[in-house]
Amino acid sequence: MPQHEQTISTERKIFSVSELTARIKALLETSYPFVWISGEISNIRVPASGHYYFTLKDPEARIQAVMFRGQNRNLKFMPEDGMTVTGFGRVSVYAPRGNYQVILEYLEPSGAGALQAAFEQLKAKLADEGLFDEQYKKKIPFLPAKVAVISSATGSVVHDILRVMHRRFPNMPVVIIPAAVQGDEAVAQLTAAFRLADAHADADVVIVARGGGSLEDLAAFNFEGVARAIFASRVPVISAVGHETDFTIADFVADLRAPTPSAAAELAVPVKADVLYTLRAYTRRMHARISRQIQEQRRYLEKLGRRMVHPRRRLDDLRLRLDEDYTRLKNAMDRLVSRNRERLAWHEKRLFAAPIRARIRALADRRAHLEGRLKTAAAAEMQRKRGALESLYGRMYALSPAAVLERGYSITRRLPDGAVLTDAGMTEAGQDIEVLLSKGSITARIHKVNKNGKKEF
Repeated sequence: MPQHEQTISTERKIFSVSELTARIKALLETSYPFVWISGEISNIRVPASGHYYFTLKDPEARIQAVMFRGQNRNLKFMPEDGMTVTGFGRVSVYAPRGNYQVILEYLEPSGAGALQAAFEQLKAKLADEGLFDEQYKKKIPFLPAKVAVISSATGSVVHDILRVMHRRFPNMPVVIIPAAVQGDEAVAQLTAAFRLADAHADADVVIVARGGGSLEDLAAFNFEGVARAIFASRVPVISAVGHETDFTIADFVADLRAPTPSAAAELAVPVKADVLYTLRAYTRRMHARISRQIQEQRRYLEKLGRRMVHPRRRLDDLRLRLDEDYTRLKNAMDRLVSRNRERLAWHEKRLFAAPIRARIRALADRRAHLEGRLKTAAAAEMQRKRGALESLYGRMYALSPAAVLERGYSITRRLPDGAVLTDAGMTEAGQDIEVLLSKGSITARIHKVNKNGKKEF
């Protein structure tokens, strides 16, 4: 046998599906323990478990991806269909289906950063809910009795605000509510600070402030919890976060945005000297107006005093008028009594002059005459009505079934239902019938039925 010839083994290695899948799984997971991958998200699903399932694709291929709940809860944005992302994870094979997939540990939008994407998503969401609408903005008071400041207690922001307030309005009561303005605890502390200001600060306006910084430094003011705490505040809120060119979600939700913390202090309190000057000017104008009104009222009072009559003199005039009215009333009553007395005497004379007994008899005769006429008329009317009633009764009886039967007719009813027969078609041979006559009735059975016969009388 030549040396270059080799012996071909006749033995075959047969893998089960599980064995082959396990070898492929081990090969992939060993060759690609961790990879960076970029693609477009499609068909994203978030079941009740909270895991993210989606497909990453490019124009020529696609791969299944999963991000478990423990990793995705740290994301600062919500993945959406059509979003291009870059992720870091490991390649794995899901043996029950024979699919290979990427299990992602980290994910961020491609192009824009995760913080910017989260900012835009939250801004759109809160805008749709109306948290930025002007109708919900509370008016900042002109002169608050107390100001609450939410910021870092160790930063320069608080000192700048206090310095501006002291310069504009010395002795203005200010309560500082310290809270972290960046870092992991910032969101919880800021939310708690707004609740504290609402419940216990007794302030008329709240300033939330911090200095400038990157988008990561201002991230706490772009969280939904802080935005909703500002919106729920019963006290008007002035937002002074970052520099003049920085915008956060807190700025959109707040009742007023200040470009800087110092500007927030200027917007919160007026200049005390200006207020005092205005107050003195108003006081002088008020005193001048009151003095003029007092002078006018004094002159009017003097005018009324000259027109006023002394009470005793007025009382004497009323007493004289009362005596005069009494005399006039007494004379009128005397004349009325005299006339009525004369009229009564005249009627008395006429009454006694007439024969009363004769008049009573005449009235009695007239009553008897009228009573007789009434009885005669009533008897005649009763007779007329009785005759009309008897005529109507006779006409009605002539139309009754009993009168028809007396004239030789009969009524035939079908048994057993008692239906009155008007058509031969309502019966058939052998049917029992009842014939009602003027006197009595006859029960018979039909021998023959002529349904087409003509009536003969």
